[in-house]
Amino acid sequence: MAKTRRKGSIRKRGEDSWQVRLSLGRNALGKRKFYTTTVTGKKADAQKELNKRLREQDIGIFVESSKLTLNEFFNNWLESVSKIKTSARTCYGHESIFNRYFRDTIGTKRLDRLEPLDIQNVYAGLLARGLSAQTVRHAHAVMRSALKQATRWNLISLSPATLVELPKVHRKERRVLDGGESRRFVEACKEIKHGLVFEFALLTGMRPEEYLAIKWEDLDFEKKTAKVQRALVRHKGGWSFNSPKTSRSRRTIVLPSSLVHNIVLHKQRQTFDRLRAANLWEDHDLVFCSEFGTPLSIPNLTYRYFRPILEKAKLPRIRLYDLRHTHATLLLVAEENPKVVSERLGHSTVVLTLDTYSHVLPTMQKQATDKLEKMIFG
Repeated sequence: MAKTRRKGSIRKRGEDSWQVRLSLGRNALGKRKFYTTTVTGKKADAQKELNKRLREQDIGIFVESSKLTLNEFFNNWLESVSKIKTSARTCYGHESIFNRYFRDTIGTKRLDRLEPLDIQNVYAGLLARGLSAQTVRHAHAVMRSALKQATRWNLISLSPATLVELPKVHRKERRVLDGGESRRFVEACKEIKHGLVFEFALLTGMRPEEYLAIKWEDLDFEKKTAKVQRALVRHKGGWSFNSPKTSRSRRTIVLPSSLVHNIVLHKQRQTFDRLRAANLWEDHDLVFCSEFGTPLSIPNLTYRYFRPILEKAKLPRIRLYDLRHTHATLLLVAEENPKVVSERLGHSTVVLTLDTYSHVLPTMQKQATDKLEKMIFG
């Protein structure tokens, strides 16, 4: 019987130090290749390492060792995957999350030596700092996506991100404005600069990145409609217009007559701003813009104008995005067809709309029950 060639060996290198060597066959030039690593501990530990690598070879998941650090790998992933497959905003978000939570904590570790516990400790640290479970899950989504690509590139055999435990997210009920509060809000908008932006947001249900990208060409004053065709994206190095969030986000929304009237007056005021700015004016055809024609920023709008409006109207502090939630909630409470609400919001499905605004459903269920009882029993 022919003698089987040994695929691996263990050699003592020093006190409690062992060299584990594994044959990887031959390269394209016929030269033999080896996987070599050093194990500190007893010979049994070295044997365990060798057995592990032999087992990986047998089932086809063994990968050659790489000296890439997590930081180096992530930089590569950003350039060759994230930047190509995602929007500029999403790619910038990936980079920001990694820099904020991983680069200085575990970024210098070698990719092939990254353990689930390393990632788990980062998440525990974020929670200890008071960050939310949702923030941890956002961070994890980026790490999981990047390490999944590392397995495809055969840099690691198994992603350690698949073996960590994530904190449970407790949904908070959104605070929205009711009908009376919404009327007070709209009245207060008339007295503060850029108030029309927030009135427009409330009455259309658009996302902030959508109404800040609305151009005059998107408005039809005769039909009283506004088309959502792009989104304003802030990213490293400036801003740009991107496609809307989903295919359903491209939509046409009918505007209330009072809002159309206010927009016409706003257009007249903007003409004076344009003449006053003269050569400093940047023509992007934006409906809502700065005194020089440039896009407005969400943080600036929120702190300088939106919150003062809430204070003036004696309303609770809500987020700018909650105007969108208010729009949807008011329509659903008014018994508008969920399909119509979903289309106005640009949701991908009606199911998403009903799931997002499930807190409204108990009221709707009560109304439906009352109607049914009236029809049957009079």
